Amino acid sequence: MKYSIILTTLLAGSVFMAKAQNAKPEDTEIWDPAPKVVVPAKVLGNAPSDALVLFDGKGLDEWVSVEDQTPAKWLVKGNVLTVNKSTGNIETKKKFTNYQLHLEWKVPANITGTGQARGNSGVFLASIGKGDDGYELQVLDSYNNKTYVNGMAGSLYKQVIPLANPGRKPGEWNVYDVVWTAPVFNEDGSLKSAARATVFFNGVLVENNFELLGPTQYIGKPSYEGKKHGPSPIKLQAHGDKSEPLSFRNIWVREL
Repeated sequence: MKYSIILTTLLAGSVFMAKAQNAKPEDTEIWDPAPKVVVPAKVLGNAPSDALVLFDGKGLDEWVSVEDQTPAKWLVKGNVLTVNKSTGNIETKKKFTNYQLHLEWKVPANITGTGQARGNSGVFLASIGKGDDGYELQVLDSYNNKTYVNGMAGSLYKQVIPLANPGRKPGEWNVYDVVWTAPVFNEDGSLKSAARATVFFNGVLVENNFELLGPTQYIGKPSYEGKKHGPSPIKLQAHGDKSEPLSFRNIWVREL
């Protein structure tokens, strides 16, 4: 029996060697389907050819008020979008599943307040209801501004601490580049696969394919239970703190 096993092993090895000797580089080449051609922007950070431009300074045609779905009433001036706290959150007209998002934001140079009351806003990567329902990527002045670290800029609010703090000082533009993978639910509402987010903050990786525990929860633990949803808008927050309103520019998205 032992000699039979040895012989079988030797024969198998011989066949493998013969196949390896007859192999060609072409055997492992894949030619089709070819990836689609995407023309990159001439300026890094601007929208590539296949992106949907959500804001380029020319108006708010892609946005509505979260509260009543009427046209968004934030302030547009000099290619910059500034939060209007009196009119509440805004969200995109279009709904998304998985995407790449680019967004630039700036805390005003004259910002006042401390902690969470200093340049507070948020990017909800999926808005699943009125108010602050959804999955929030925090926007906040985190330049020499002490607060709880799972609520600083670059955090997925109240869920994960950013890997670094590359925030620029007030008056300077910050950049978020996000890859969002939406959660998937079974027919009965149970979770099939969790949401994931990768976030670059001013070119620095601060969230590395983090698996979210559920939608953002201000009080208590996040959970997907009872939260089944499909494609969702992207939402920008008009936070209720008393600090001076911050601004956004150059917002675009690529569906994946």
